[in-house]
Amino acid sequence: MATAENLTVPSMEAEKPLGAEFVIGAMAAAGAGLFTNPADVIKIRLQLQGELEARGAYKKIYKNTFHAAYLIAKHEGILALQSGIAPALYFQIVLNGIRLGVYNTATKYGFIQDSKGNTDILKTVVITGLSGCLGGVLGSPFYLVKTQIQAQSAQSIAVGYQHGHTGTLSAFIKLWKQGGIAALYRGWYANIPRLFIGSSTQLTTFGLVSDLLRSLNILTDYPITLTFVSSLIGGSCVAVTMQPFDVLATRLYNQRATKGGKGMLYNGLYDALVKIIRTEGLYGLYKGTFPTWMRIAPHTVLCLVFYQKLDQLYDDIRT
Repeated sequence: MATAENLTVPSMEAEKPLGAEFVIGAMAAAGAGLFTNPADVIKIRLQLQGELEARGAYKKIYKNTFHAAYLIAKHEGILALQSGIAPALYFQIVLNGIRLGVYNTATKYGFIQDSKGNTDILKTVVITGLSGCLGGVLGSPFYLVKTQIQAQSAQSIAVGYQHGHTGTLSAFIKLWKQGGIAALYRGWYANIPRLFIGSSTQLTTFGLVSDLLRSLNILTDYPITLTFVSSLIGGSCVAVTMQPFDVLATRLYNQRATKGGKGMLYNGLYDALVKIIRTEGLYGLYKGTFPTWMRIAPHTVLCLVFYQKLDQLYDDIRT
């Protein structure tokens, strides 16, 4: 991971091909996704439970995160906790290849540092937020298929609309037949606020915490541990700030659509927000918060630590 510390030694970094940052980011994110996908599956199920129903008006199938994991394994098999792994990894490759590639390139050339070499909050928020949005929009078809496959379950524990996909490829074919590119990009706008807030919160917090620890001379001799601590705090902040938008995205991506491609439950982000609050209360926007944290905090740690190690390996190979 490029940091303010190694920016002071630009010789190797300056020679690194621009595309290398993006490839390393994609590889790091894919590696992290292998470990955190089960929490993503659980999160999706909890976010869809009791959709547009008042609390107490529906049977609560999944009592909590661990009960959900137990039921999924019991009724669908342990491998069901890795449902949607293929499109999930493809999405991570697109999203974080762009997002981390832009972040580390901007860090390397000092675009997001102030005159003292520390994280410039406004610049970092804008650059990381916009790069997250770009990656999210380009990878939206993968996120769509991922969400719909992860929502699929045994009938006895089903929540949300069941799309009946038999696999990643068949899901893409089915969506293409339904409406071509428009069907594949159904709900793409739902990821814009989610990823702008999530990406900017994660990487800005990571940069600020890293700066603080180095200024206090804490963990400066242990760069991996410093990255671990900074990314854990950054990932935890994301889980809180992004959660309502994560629920909105899940609902919009998974809803059933008419033959014309119009959502049958929600007409857009604002409509979804109003309907969820009216029927489920503010609680509805925070369903699945704990598994969201269980996914995003470890994912942030693994992704940024993997990035740092892969970046070091790349430089070692070149020398």
